[in-house]
Amino acid sequence: MKKIVLFALMIFNGFSSFAQTTDTIKEKVPFEGMDQTWQNGNDRRTSPVLTSKYVTGSVMVDGNYTYSFNNPNDNTVVGSTALARNNEMQISSANLGGEFNYEGARGKVMLQFGTRSTVIPRNDLSVYKGQYQLDNVYRYLPEAYAGYHFKKWYGINVDAGMFMSYLGLNSYYQVENWEYQASFTSDNTPWFFNGVRIQMFPTQKLKVEAWIINGWQSYGKFNSMPGFGGNITWCPNEAIKLLSNDYYGTDSAGLPNRIRVHSDNSLLVRYFNDPKSKGISRIAFSSTFDFGFESGDGVRGFNGSGDTPSQYFLSGMFYHRMWFNKNQFAWTIGGGCMTNPGRYLVLLPSGDASPLPNPSNPTQTIGTHPFSANPGDKFSGYDCSTNFDWMPNQSITFRVEFVHRQASVPYFAGSGGVTSPTGYTTTILPADWKPDLVKMENRLIFAMLFRI
Repeated sequence: MKKIVLFALMIFNGFSSFAQTTDTIKEKVPFEGMDQTWQNGNDRRTSPVLTSKYVTGSVMVDGNYTYSFNNPNDNTVVGSTALARNNEMQISSANLGGEFNYEGARGKVMLQFGTRSTVIPRNDLSVYKGQYQLDNVYRYLPEAYAGYHFKKWYGINVDAGMFMSYLGLNSYYQVENWEYQASFTSDNTPWFFNGVRIQMFPTQKLKVEAWIINGWQSYGKFNSMPGFGGNITWCPNEAIKLLSNDYYGTDSAGLPNRIRVHSDNSLLVRYFNDPKSKGISRIAFSSTFDFGFESGDGVRGFNGSGDTPSQYFLSGMFYHRMWFNKNQFAWTIGGGCMTNPGRYLVLLPSGDASPLPNPSNPTQTIGTHPFSANPGDKFSGYDCSTNFDWMPNQSITFRVEFVHRQASVPYFAGSGGVTSPTGYTTTILPADWKPDLVKMENRLIFAMLFRI
């Protein structure tokens, strides 16, 4: 009997050990063990705070004060998706939400309040196709999706909803970016996609994505065909990141035969790292190059003529960043340039210089003094900036930044503003009044960025 009991105990211990081993088998996690907190456009926190087995919460507040040396009388910022009002304290964005998961089912909901809930939707003219005011329906949701996680390779995620775009490298959330005012490359490419996303991680160091989406930063579709795209991200080690984003679609209202192609490519390198140093603790750079074109329905990509003008997009940006005193301080300098004949990706000016939908023809825009975006219209610009960050912990950043931007045509708000002679929308416009657009602006930005 004693031998039988001992044998039974051995079997039980064996099963217990097997069960414990099975329970402790870790799921493969992509990029696990790599420090990505240094990367431009990425979360700089070492670990989330509001986390549990099924929910990881997130709270972000982005407050800023920006001073324009042009000092427009209506305090309106022109040509920016990060800023809305000059010479005033503003809450650019206040976000609340989180990621949810249960046995493979996954979802994310982020709410958005502040000036960006108005600034971002204004750039999408697809909402004028059909009804239900999509710009109001979605303006308070920068991210919202549901999906499923498959335990294949290092994971496969299939999600449907609204996602942050990777085109232009910069994150939608300023707390993740090295600079506050994005360069032309990022500010004139999408901040969001609405559709289906398939994420695949075949190895620990590689991510491949496929997108089927409504279009180029559009809540709805301009034509019958959806947009298609994808992302490839490769990190051979934690000090290097390579990524490419590519897109194909038809995004000109009422012009279904005009295609759009865009390619966005970035390289990030951290070439010095001594996190315990009280002197220089980290140095890195990020570089991005974008090219694309539109073709069909009266335009061609390159080598255009008078009858069929060229319609393309070329841009690049480069930023260099140094951290100090155990990564509590950082100094960034950089900038970029862009050329976009036809202006099909140029962020339209604000106020009375912004085109409005034509009631008699929804494929056209009108306005008292609309900023022209016709085939053949030239536009080029460059920008440079430098900033200094104080980051006492992973949840707060204090930033001061100087920005210079210049365009080949009058584009930024001058002292006369873009609203009216008095700066108020209630003022009746004189017959000879027009928005005061100038070719150059300099500004200072003071920002406080919180994330937990």
